[in-house]
Amino acid sequence: MIAQYPADCAVPEQPHEDVHDAKLTSPPARKRRCCQTLVSHHMAALGNPDMLTRKIKLWDINAHITCRLCEGYLIDATTVTECLHTFCRSCLVKYLEENNTCPTCRIVIHQSHPLQYIGHDRTMQDIVYKLVPGLQEAEIKKQRDFYQKLGMEVPGDIKGELLNMKPHLDPQRNGDVKTEDTANKDTEEEKAGEDNDYHRSDEQVSICLECNSSKLRGLKRKWIRCSAQATVLHVKKFIAQKLNLTSFNELDILCNEEILGKDHTLKFVVVTRWRFKKSPLLLHYRPKMDLL
Repeated sequence: MIAQYPADCAVPEQPHEDVHDAKLTSPPARKRRCCQTLVSHHMAALGNPDMLTRKIKLWDINAHITCRLCEGYLIDATTVTECLHTFCRSCLVKYLEENNTCPTCRIVIHQSHPLQYIGHDRTMQDIVYKLVPGLQEAEIKKQRDFYQKLGMEVPGDIKGELLNMKPHLDPQRNGDVKTEDTANKDTEEEKAGEDNDYHRSDEQVSICLECNSSKLRGLKRKWIRCSAQATVLHVKKFIAQKLNLTSFNELDILCNEEILGKDHTLKFVVVTRWRFKKSPLLLHYRPKMDLL
């Protein structure tokens, strides 16, 4: 067995062998002695947890979890597919309204439609929320206050996150915190209820799906209502299933005559391409066309 040392643990130096002791330090003996030394140091490291863990201060990794445009922690992290640099979604969308290059490396994202080559980075956002204490709670509170200030209904996804952050209270015990077993049972019941909800509690988007090609037929029911968190890819799969197509990759989805990226959420499409227009969101579909 070969043990690996922690990053901050120095490997002990072996004493230099004397030529006259070659008989006592034959290759098998040297190998056995080296393995015994490695094992003893590995066991010592296992007995001392401090040797296996190394604390990293938050400011040491700030450069990797902050937005270059606003210099704040990433909110709704969005990554450029060409170079994999990540920014806040609102910052990046605003920047790309007048530019078509990455703010960090200046690589050209796309000559005419750079917004189609960015995507939500859920993994990065989860990492940021886990590393920065209180960031997620503060952001959800800001969003809630924003909608309430405008007199608008708080979207269902924000309500759900707020409920998940509240402690489990038992009304029969005058607001006392529930026991761990009771709280776990309630959590399982709530999770089962959410699984059967099919995203009906999410913010909803009304869509009209129109066909603008003679090669495809129109849908019998072109008016649909679905979660704002659904993506263009979900819409493609829905249309492909209704039209009995062999693959959803055969379709292009357009809004305002612009092809939409498959990872764009419908909420993102509404905000960026249907902001000042009345519901429903009008989307067109056609056979896929290869862009040069």
